Amino acid sequence: MEPAHIIRDAIAEVQRVRLESESQQSLFEAVSAVKRFQSRRFAATYQDLTAGSPYQAATQFFLSELYGADNYSTRDDQFARIAGAIQRLLPKAAVATAVCLAQLHVLTEQLDLAMGRAWSQDMESRDSIGLSACYVRAWRLTGDKEARQRQLKLVLEVGRDLDTLTRTPGLSLLLKMMRRPARAAGLAGLQHFLEQGFDTFEKMGRKKGATEVFLRLINHRETTVIAALFAGDAKDAVVYLAAMEKHDWRQS
Repeated sequence: MEPAHIIRDAIAEVQRVRLESESQQSLFEAVSAVKRFQSRRFAATYQDLTAGSPYQAATQFFLSELYGADNYSTRDDQFARIAGAIQRLLPKAAVATAVCLAQLHVLTEQLDLAMGRAWSQDMESRDSIGLSACYVRAWRLTGDKEARQRQLKLVLEVGRDLDTLTRTPGLSLLLKMMRRPARAAGLAGLQHFLEQGFDTFEKMGRKKGATEVFLRLINHRETTVIAALFAGDAKDAVVYLAAMEKHDWRQS
């Protein structure tokens, strides 16, 4: 399938999932709660990397642009509108990044909706059992370890693609030239993502091997979390999530 079609189909599915989650107030609140909890979990998992480490900018980019609890609908609309132009005008590496991002986005929204459905079953008891327990129960009811592993794989692919883009001749200049036309065309959100991702990985890539080390950290930590949430007793997973905020990942 053509990249432009993949992007448009993915964004259409994201919009469908959002509409479904918004169709019931209780489901919308549950999905929103899942996103907020996940955002807090990611922040705890990577707190050492956001506190003045060499990977601070890259971590903040991942947390805000890929793992955040924000609504990306504006950027999605822009993405879908220029899918054809992305395919025609940008280098193949940039097109691959756009396709990977779209696939990651749709998978994340689908998983969040499934989690929201399961989470909504505990809405009335969440104060008594705690948010971590609600999350673990929703995670296990949703299941699908393969989808979680694919989600992580796509995150890492986006990172590697962005790293590849930093070595694409002329792309930095092209992105700068796109600023005014992008703003005029109402594409500021997409432009921000492309520029921020490029600049972040370009700076990190100045130190040989830094990008690969950063992506290995992401892979190790997320693989550890996924395994813990699927393995053993649910109570152990709840304790694990609670302890994570105090865990020193630098020793792992």
